Amino acid sequence: MKSHNKAFGKVIRELRKDKQLSQETLGFEAGFDRTYISLLELGQKSPTLDTVMDLCKALNVGFTQLASRVERHMIEDDD
Repeated sequence: MKSHNKAFGKVIRELRKDKQLSQETLGFEAGFDRTYISLLELGQKSPTLDTVMDLCKALNVGFTQLASRVERHMIEDDD
């Protein structure tokens, strides 16, 4: 499992929980199935740019903010 996928999944899970959304609700808002959201959160799938942008919109977070949080998790996980 690649560290950037794992870090991305952690950030998506954090943002989703911060907004008190279920995986199903986030999936609906972003146009994905709940199982796909689960696979992303577990770091088992690598999202396309289109997917990332759809998730940003559904979570009401900017792309650069999301990318910054992912990068921070990658650095923390390397320590």
